[in-house]
Amino acid sequence: MIAKATGPKGRWVTILLWVMVVAFLSAVFPSVNKEETNSPALLPDNVMSAQAAKVVKKEFPNNAGTPLLIVWERDGGLQSSDYEAVRKLYDELSNRPLPHQSFIPPLNQVPQATLQRSTSQDGAALITPVFFKENTPTDILKDAQNQVKKRLEKLLNDQPFGRTLSANGLHVRFTGPAAIQTDAVELFSRADITLLMSTIFLVLILLVLLYRSPILAVVPLIGVVFAYGAISPILGLLAHHGWITVDAQAVSIMTVLLFGAGTDYCLFLISRYRDELHLESDKYIALHRAVTDTGGAIIMSALTVVIALLTLLFARYASFHRFAVPFSLAIFVMGLAALTLIPALLSVLGRISFFPFIPRTEEMARKLEQEKGKQVKRHTPRSRLSSVMGRLVTQKPRTIIIGCLIGLGLLAVFSSRIQFTYGLLDSFPNDMPSRVGFDIIAKHFSPGELAPVQVIVKDAGAEDAVREDLSDLPYVKTVSDVRAGEKNPHYRQYQVTLAMNPYSREALKKIPEIKKTVEKSLAEAGIENPDNHVWIGGETAALYDTHQVTVKDMARIIPIVIVVIALLLLAYLRSVVAMGYLLATVLLSYVAALGAGWLVIRYILGMDAMQGLIPLYAFVFLVALGEDYNIFMVSSIWKKSWHMPLKEAISGGVTETWSVITSAGLILAGTFAVLSVLPLEVLIQFGTVTAIGILLDTFIVRPLLVPALTAVLGKRAFWPWGTERFSLLKDRQGQ
Repeated sequence: MIAKATGPKGRWVTILLWVMVVAFLSAVFPSVNKEETNSPALLPDNVMSAQAAKVVKKEFPNNAGTPLLIVWERDGGLQSSDYEAVRKLYDELSNRPLPHQSFIPPLNQVPQATLQRSTSQDGAALITPVFFKENTPTDILKDAQNQVKKRLEKLLNDQPFGRTLSANGLHVRFTGPAAIQTDAVELFSRADITLLMSTIFLVLILLVLLYRSPILAVVPLIGVVFAYGAISPILGLLAHHGWITVDAQAVSIMTVLLFGAGTDYCLFLISRYRDELHLESDKYIALHRAVTDTGGAIIMSALTVVIALLTLLFARYASFHRFAVPFSLAIFVMGLAALTLIPALLSVLGRISFFPFIPRTEEMARKLEQEKGKQVKRHTPRSRLSSVMGRLVTQKPRTIIIGCLIGLGLLAVFSSRIQFTYGLLDSFPNDMPSRVGFDIIAKHFSPGELAPVQVIVKDAGAEDAVREDLSDLPYVKTVSDVRAGEKNPHYRQYQVTLAMNPYSREALKKIPEIKKTVEKSLAEAGIENPDNHVWIGGETAALYDTHQVTVKDMARIIPIVIVVIALLLLAYLRSVVAMGYLLATVLLSYVAALGAGWLVIRYILGMDAMQGLIPLYAFVFLVALGEDYNIFMVSSIWKKSWHMPLKEAISGGVTETWSVITSAGLILAGTFAVLSVLPLEVLIQFGTVTAIGILLDTFIVRPLLVPALTAVLGKRAFWPWGTERFSLLKDRQGQ
C-alpha cells in the first residue's frame, strides 16, 4: 500500500487527492475562523453562580442591557468643565443614539451638584454608563466606542483617550462588559496573525539550520498548510451545526500545535529517509523503507496525543472542553499527512530535497568522484555528541538517574508555591484600555464596589436577620437595601460590597462563608433546608465556581489521561515495567515544568500569579507529547534488543534518535514559546510552561533518565511479555 502511494504513479495520485479534498472542503464548508464564538459562558449551568444569574434574570431583570462604562479621571479632582463635558456627551447620545444603544441615564439633565455626588470620595473619578442591547455583535460595540471617542474629542477639542495617565489633564477610558468583550476579540484577532507569522518564521529558520536545506525546510510546512486546509472547514462545519464550540483561543493554540507536532512527525520520517538514501540508490525503495520503519511509531505517537486530548471532553469547564475536538482533529489529520502527503512530496523531490547536502550511497559517491576528479565528502551517520550520550547512559546509569531525579525534584518543589488567579482582566496587557479603565476605578473607588456580591435568598420574613448577619461579617463593607423579586416576592436580593478586592484570592475564599452565614440566618428563622434557599452570584462567586470546577476537572481528567496512555504503552511495548517508568518520568517532568515555569513567570516575567487553567492545559500536552519522544526512542531500543545485547541496544537507540528527537524537541518547544510574543498572559504562561516541559523531556528525560533506567532494570524492563527476546538472542549467538 505504502509502495503504491509513494511510487512513480501513486505519488501524483496522493498529492492530487489531497488537493481535491482540501479544495472541496474549503469550497463547501465555512472556515473555522468564521464560526468562532466569543461567548463568555464558561461555567456549567448547575453551579451556584450560574443558578444565581438565572434567578436574577427572571426575578431582578436589568432591562438596560450590556453596559459600556466610561471612566473620567483628573488628578487633583474633576473640574466644572469636565462635568459639563459629561452633560454634553450624554446630550449628544440622547439626540443621536449609537447603533444598538438601548438606554442611557439622563445625565444631560442633571445639575453638576448631582454628578459630583456620584464622584469618588477624592473627587478625582466618575463612572458613567451607556447600555447596549443584549447580544450586540462585537464589531458594532467597537464601532460605537469609536463614535463616542470621536464625539467627545470634538466636544472637548482635546485627546482625553490618548493622554497617558501620568500627564496632567482629563483622562477618559472605556471598561465594563462591552469594552472587555471588544478588547478580548481585538487581542485574539491580532494574536492570530502575529502567531501564524511568528510560528512559520521560527519553524522555517530552525528547519534550515537543522537540515541545512532550504527545499527540505519547506516540505513540512507544505504538509502543515494542507492539513490546516482540511482541518479548518471540518471544524467550521461542526461549529456551524452547533456540534462543537470553537473560540479564538482554541484556534490560536491549535495552530501552534499543528506546526510543532506536525513538523516533528515530518522530521522523524525525513531523518529516516535520509539514512536510507545513503544505503539504497533507488529513492522509491528508500522511501518505502523509511515510511515502514517510522510509520508504526508515528501512528502510535499520534494516537496517544489524539486520545489524550479527547479526554478534555470530560471537562465541565468550557474552555477545557472546547479544546478537545480541534486539537485532536489537528493531530489526527497531521499524522495522516505525515504518512501520505509528505512521503508523496519526498518521492517527487527525491534526493534533490536535501540540496545542497545530497545523500548518496557509497557507489554513487565513488562514481561522482570519478566524474569530478576530486574526493566527495562522506556522510557521517551520527554526531559525536550522540555517540557520547549513547555510551554515557550505559556506563554510568545510576549516577545519571540520581542527578536527573535531584534536578527535576528540586524544580518540582517550586510547583507547590504557585499562586493562581482566575480573573479575565488579569490576562490582559497592562496598557489595554479596558484594563486601564478598570485600574482607575480600583484606584479611586472602594475595591468592593468594582463587583458587588449578589446574595439571592428565597425566604419568608427573614430579610432583616439576613441583612444584619451579612453586615456583621468583618470583610463586608456595606449591604444594600433588600429588593423583592418581580414575579415572586419571596425572592430577595442583597448587593454585598466587600472591603477587599473582589477579584482577589482572599475574596474568593469568602464566598462559602457568606453562603453559610445566610443559611444560618435562615435556619434560625425556622426555614427548613436553608441550603436550597440561597444563591450567591456576581463576579467573585463566578471566579470561585471557576476554581472549584477546574479543580474537579483536573481530578477527573488527569487519571483518565494516565490510564489511557498506560494502556496504549502497554499495548505497544508489551511491558508493564516499561509502561510504569515511562509514565512516571513524564509525570515528574510535568511537575518540574510547572515549578520551573513558575520561577520564570514570577521572577523573570514579573507576573504575580499563574492563570488557574495552566496546570491542566500543560498536563495534557506535556504528558501526551512527552510520551511521543519516549515512544520514538524506546521503539528504537526495543527493535535493536532483538538483535544485540541490551546495553548495545540502549546505546544504539540513544545514538540513533538523539539528533532527530533533539531537533524535533527544539522546534516543538520553539513553536510553543512563540505564544510568549502574544499580549495575553494566559497564552504567555501556557507557552512558557509547555516549552520548558518539552525542553526537559528533550534534554533530560528522554536521552538520559529513561535509557539509564532501562539500563539499570535490564531485561526486567521488558517484563512480562518481552523477555523472550533475550532467550532468542542467546540462541542465535550460540549458533
